[in-house]
Amino acid sequence: MRRLAVVGHPVAHSRSPAMHNAAFAALGLAGEWSYEAIDLAPERFAAGIAGLRERGFAGVNVTVPHKRAACELADARSDAVAAIGAANTLSFTAAGIRADNTDAGGLLAALPAGFDPRGAASLVLGAGGSARAAAWALAGAGAEVTIANRTASRAAALAAELGATAVPLPAPGAGFDLGGFDLLVNATSVGLATPGAPPPAPGADLKALRLEADQLVSPLVVVDLVYGSEPTELAATSISGGATLIDGLEVLVRQGADSFRIWVGREPPIEVMRSAIRDSR
Repeated sequence: MRRLAVVGHPVAHSRSPAMHNAAFAALGLAGEWSYEAIDLAPERFAAGIAGLRERGFAGVNVTVPHKRAACELADARSDAVAAIGAANTLSFTAAGIRADNTDAGGLLAALPAGFDPRGAASLVLGAGGSARAAAWALAGAGAEVTIANRTASRAAALAAELGATAVPLPAPGAGFDLGGFDLLVNATSVGLATPGAPPPAPGADLKALRLEADQLVSPLVVVDLVYGSEPTELAATSISGGATLIDGLEVLVRQGADSFRIWVGREPPIEVMRSAIRDSR
């Protein structure tokens, strides 16, 4: 049995196991491949990855907050990883650890049919691993990328690397003016549920993101990389306002399909994967 996993902290919410195991079953590979979720705190990440290699795992997906660390510990890096500085897919081989980034390609593949990122004014919220992948992918596709982050210096540094523009977060109580943007990407952790924690008050997530509900309207395309058992406040507000929403589950399907191709070397059954994650709770 060739074992795979997704590692993160937290990771209990991940639907990657349901998605990949459904794909294995659909292709008749359930007896050869398996996929699970493993929680690794940041201080245990490097040792945990070493332990998984020793136990014979074939590879892992990497999610929050380990994507930068995954890049740093790899022995070989794809061009995307080298450019982005973050990895979400590790393959364990006799030669060492190979790092890939399927977040970037997954985001572009998830954009709605007919939406051309070339020249599209795009606002990326965040400056972590997912934000770096999103900004790099969009910039490479010809979009005009603007980056905003709670820590302004991180947004400025990322923008300088990618030839993008950094803007400060609006003051608390104010919101971004989205009128000039075609695409909004939430690549922060806002909206990610913490097991055992009470849900945020209505409006709290939009306030944290400095977004106003009345601007989440057509023709804006909203990509929310966060997902959970229920739609995030950003996702729900975008749908009700008439914006085109690409939720975190669709991006997960697309990046998961790319990871599947890397590990298994076969074309994944995308519709099976999509149904599996949307049906899982």
